Amino acid sequence: MIRVYLVEDQALVRGAVAALLGLDENIQVIGQAENGKVALAEIPKCKPDIVLTDIEMPELSGIELAEKLAIEKSESRIVIMTTFSKAGYIRRSLDAGVKGFILKEASSDSLILALKKVMSGHKVIDPELVLSALDDRDPLTEKERASLKLAAEGLKTQMIAAKLYLSEGTVRNYLSEAISKLNASNRIDAARIAKRKGWL
Repeated sequence: MIRVYLVEDQALVRGAVAALLGLDENIQVIGQAENGKVALAEIPKCKPDIVLTDIEMPELSGIELAEKLAIEKSESRIVIMTTFSKAGYIRRSLDAGVKGFILKEASSDSLILALKKVMSGHKVIDPELVLSALDDRDPLTEKERASLKLAAEGLKTQMIAAKLYLSEGTVRNYLSEAISKLNASNRIDAARIAKRKGWL
């Protein structure tokens, strides 16, 4: 029996996927969450075999959830299910140890087969998506990405510095570096480019 924990912010989609997986006698959905923050608190308690998660969610994205679970050395295998096939998402997912990357438009049979393959030790990611991810590397450091993400939310340098426990000068340097690396005109333009690439 494959024990799956499902993370998806859209209730209708979450319910449909849970019902679909429940039709297979070898899969059991043992928990559900509407975002990565809720999931991060519950996953260590229920210890699922597979965490099936969306990417773009409030509070904590699927990739951020995967990164935090990797830090916690969780034994749950992470499979991302999304409508977004951005190269940056795939690159970050692979770096976080994600075992599968499935597009939501895939058939139900494909999804179930992918989960079973991941459970048996395989990675399930479309080869073309992997190639595009390798060809389009994220040039931003973790601090530059964090600073840019907060800038994109409209925070001023002082507030970004407070949130990241850094000096204002350091934050300005990170933002300047990010702008330069992305050939952007300003921090908002840099954030737009990074989001389009899937790096934020």
